[in-house]
Amino acid sequence: MRLGFMVNDIKTEQAGYTTTRLAASAINMGHEAWVMGAGDFYYDTDEKIHAAARSAPQTTYKSLDVYLAHLQGPKAKMENITVDDLDVLMLRSDPSTETGDRSWAQTAGINFGRVAMRHGVIVLNDPNGLGKALNKMYFQLFPEEVRPRTLISRDRDALKRFAKQEGGRCVLKPLQGSGGTNVFLVRPDDMANINQMIDAVSRDGYVIAQEYLPAAADGDMRLFVMNGRPFRYRGKYAAFRRVRSGEDMRSNIHAGGKKQAAQVTDAHLKLAEIVRPKLVQDGMFFVGLDIVGDKLMEINVFSPGGLGSARTFEKVNFARGVIEALERKVDYMKYYRRNFNNVEMATL
Repeated sequence: MRLGFMVNDIKTEQAGYTTTRLAASAINMGHEAWVMGAGDFYYDTDEKIHAAARSAPQTTYKSLDVYLAHLQGPKAKMENITVDDLDVLMLRSDPSTETGDRSWAQTAGINFGRVAMRHGVIVLNDPNGLGKALNKMYFQLFPEEVRPRTLISRDRDALKRFAKQEGGRCVLKPLQGSGGTNVFLVRPDDMANINQMIDAVSRDGYVIAQEYLPAAADGDMRLFVMNGRPFRYRGKYAAFRRVRSGEDMRSNIHAGGKKQAAQVTDAHLKLAEIVRPKLVQDGMFFVGLDIVGDKLMEINVFSPGGLGSARTFEKVNFARGVIEALERKVDYMKYYRRNFNNVEMATL
């Protein structure tokens, strides 16, 4: 297979990232793996999508550090590839990190991916589905049974009223953003300072006020979903827990959370089954569900990370399982002469 992986910027990739693991696994399994940043695409006069891409030179890599050093350094193979000739293009950038003078990069993969898939490239996750999910409002399109009670507004009085209705305890966070930035837990004793919290969050736009789930004290679990179903490889679920550190309510690893092994229960599988129809409808091949208790806190469809953490606890190379799933899709497309709907192919 000829695979392409689109990231925010090749220079900022790290050895532990899930994208790095996927690309290295693809190479070790005998495939081509090209990596490109958000600014590396171009649409040429031949009406095809091209990209200034990089690939590591060796045919096998035992070390992710060595693979990444080769990819980012002078040993890398550099080519202007024709994206339309790839078998699969995986869009693995995080739009929420592209702000200020790089706001153009938020939709780069979506826009160029839409054009590339006209010629039969399997683009994952589906670009049109990703276009619907550019901020956390996408989460509200899933059944209310899986979500905490939520208000989204810039009206300070409405947000304060919601907090009072929740007994003075709720979570405030920006509609756009990731990694736990500007996330506040409002407690009854904090109501006197809630105006300042709202002001801090609303600087980034709309504010999400969300029901506080007591189970959050025990952290959350990331459960990976592939092809619309909980990702299970060699009998093990791709999942891990994130436990908050000290008094910080955020369990994000960026916010100091700690990782633990996860126990996937019937309740977790039920949540995944409830959201499955929409994930399939939107062509979401690879997704991370963040679960607190019996509710979903977030659905990460852009660049869900943590396959390495799942591997640490489950002793299974989940990245290889993802590449095997791509191999099957490419075989399907060969049988059908690349003539298959991208959304349907995404979750077959």
